[in-house]
Amino acid sequence: MSTRREQFIDDEFYHIFNRGVDKRQIFSSAKDYDRFLLSMKLMNDDNDGLMIEWRDFKKSNPEKTLDDFLKGTFRKKEREPLVNILAYCLNPNHYHFILKQVKEKGIERFLHKLGTGYTKYYNKKNKRAGTLFQGVFKSVHVDSNEYLLYLSAYVNKNNFIHGYAKNKDDIRPYSSLHHYFGTKKDMLIKNDKMILGQFLNKAEFKNFTITNALYLKNKKEDQKYLLED
Repeated sequence: MSTRREQFIDDEFYHIFNRGVDKRQIFSSAKDYDRFLLSMKLMNDDNDGLMIEWRDFKKSNPEKTLDDFLKGTFRKKEREPLVNILAYCLNPNHYHFILKQVKEKGIERFLHKLGTGYTKYYNKKNKRAGTLFQGVFKSVHVDSNEYLLYLSAYVNKNNFIHGYAKNKDDIRPYSSLHHYFGTKKDMLIKNDKMILGQFLNKAEFKNFTITNALYLKNKKEDQKYLLED
């Protein structure tokens, strides 16, 4: 595991992000996205080996789902999450998370397991070797409620801000936006009240998110043109 100068504090929120080395794509198919999401679900645990347990369980119980496995009594140990995932978005060449650390060194351990496991999968699938991600993940401490709300819009609508979604109403499947807009429950998100509880309803949150995403997208476009002058 790479060492970091930053010490993550339990019960504090952090914006976590990283991208592919040399800006390369890290997700090129639905299978890639699904594998990463599976890793997010199984590797967020103080116990190691849940991916292997899940594979063995699925072989013996092909009709069962991941939800059956995680909620059932099939596991060897009770789950002990390293982090709470408040929001996430996966784009072709990078990802964004909002994480709350719930165990000491939980963020480092979760990201290490996630990055190592996915890199092994990706390299085997693509017959390559070496690093997939651009160094150690980046992090920013979320030090105010105002920043947390702004960040929830930025992360949930990040694929729109970067031009991967067709329009402001398009909801790509690989983010927590479905959960927050109420179109599909996401088992990765355990405490949405931290965000949604600050709005009258999901419609108000949706308006807040889209308004901020439009502003951020336009700002990003303006900066691009300024750089090109």
